[in-house]
Amino acid sequence: MNETLKRALSGAVYVLLLLGCISYSKQSLAILFGVFLLIGVYEFCKMTQLNYFISIPLASIAYYFLWDKSNDIPLKTFIVFGAILISIKLLFYLFSLQKTTFTSSTRYLLLVGYIIIPFILTNYVALGKKGYNPKILISIIVLIWTNDTFAYLVGKNFGKNKLFPSVSPKKTTEGFMGGIVFTCIASVLLSKFYIESTILYIWIIIAIIVSIFSTLGDLIQSKFKRVAGVKDSGNIMPGHGGILDRLDSIIFVVPFINLFYLILYYVS
Repeated sequence: MNETLKRALSGAVYVLLLLGCISYSKQSLAILFGVFLLIGVYEFCKMTQLNYFISIPLASIAYYFLWDKSNDIPLKTFIVFGAILISIKLLFYLFSLQKTTFTSSTRYLLLVGYIIIPFILTNYVALGKKGYNPKILISIIVLIWTNDTFAYLVGKNFGKNKLFPSVSPKKTTEGFMGGIVFTCIASVLLSKFYIESTILYIWIIIAIIVSIFSTLGDLIQSKFKRVAGVKDSGNIMPGHGGILDRLDSIIFVVPFINLFYLILYYVS
């Protein structure tokens, strides 16, 4: 089997599995992302030399007890802000010119805030005012894919200025801006014809959040791999790499989407 066909088949299986589990029920979403979490923790431990026998049980216990706690607003607020603080630390790491070597305790902190909590919070994204609404999470994932696709296409055809050459030489400023524009257009279409929401500005804000932070998430994962000296986080998906290679944008976006939800909740 040639590499292109292998990549296409594994990509198709991933998309069908992802969209199928999200659409079916919140339990199937929880199971899928629970499995993704364990694989992601394994990949992260491999890149950062953390202990698997501590990290995997820690992730399993946290996920089991927290995946369905979206209605507990004080708890949700606490874990969202915890993830945001870790995200800010990772942004400093991204823009640092040095190859930062984290201490063991900091790497465990990153494991919790960068890997474990975002997988938990992904379940919260799909919960709307009327309960489980798979269209919300599916729409956000489609927006991430739209941003990736059009950032690549615009960058390839019109890109001249490198966005972050030290980490990802192929990304361009023009591609980044093109991704934002087309993601906003996609958010309008999804809001009107798929979600059927009357509050258009909320989905435009979500599109901007997705474009900015999915790009940053991809860059952070690229820097982790560059520092670790590996091409991919894993090899579970032939032609695509590991789970963290596929979900790096989602897990960095999700805490900020949840923060936006909390702002809307407290304001209202």
